[in-house]
Amino acid sequence: MTAPTVTQVADGVHFVESTHVNWTLLTEGDALTLVDSGYPADFPALRHSVQSIGFRLEQIAAVLLTHAHVDHIGGLPRLLAEVPVPVHGTEPEARHARREFLQQATPVDVLTNLWRPGFLPWTLYLVRAGALKDIKVPTATPFPDPLDVPGAPVPVPTPGHTSGHCAYHLPAAGAIITGDTLVTAHPTSSADGPQLLRPFFSHDQARTVAALDTLAAVDANVVLPGHGPVVRQDIAAATAHARSLL
Repeated sequence: MTAPTVTQVADGVHFVESTHVNWTLLTEGDALTLVDSGYPADFPALRHSVQSIGFRLEQIAAVLLTHAHVDHIGGLPRLLAEVPVPVHGTEPEARHARREFLQQATPVDVLTNLWRPGFLPWTLYLVRAGALKDIKVPTATPFPDPLDVPGAPVPVPTPGHTSGHCAYHLPAAGAIITGDTLVTAHPTSSADGPQLLRPFFSHDQARTVAALDTLAAVDANVVLPGHGPVVRQDIAAATAHARSLL
């Protein structure tokens, strides 16, 4: 296992970078919220990240989903086998996580892009990371009302990448977890800084672009993406940079 990089970006907010995907740990008292969970092969790194900040898996009070692609829910089956914690997302994304439907790039999408720089090594990594496994979360449910979990994240629906994609605003930290609506790097991209993933990665690229306006309206100056490093930049400026690359 390659140890993940864990960065404390604010009190109670720890941003975790694994090999090619990220998750976030929100702590409050002796409990924590996990936002996303990496690929199936990332579970040991997930455990390590929790332990590295002085917590145990048993202290996870809730799991929140930005979206239900395999690189963001892959660690959950093993986690839930040990700790049966609630898993929440938007209503459509909870159904997506239960695999009542699937909105994800297909093997054909990937294979037809292998000629692009970076795609072949990334694709080989996907296989090693367990991306071809049938991953689902049968217990996923929509957010309770109100959502009361450690770290006080505020859901910001950003449909497009998937029908129920959701970002999370962390008002006390001035941060926003953007999932895959806005990333800051990706192995298949040569661009620097805040950007969108290639269109075939998203269920509805036009809605993904439109969701940048939703993000831009949030009061945040720390961007915690699903892929790439943390960026300390006003979210409106970050989304403007992403638009400039379209």
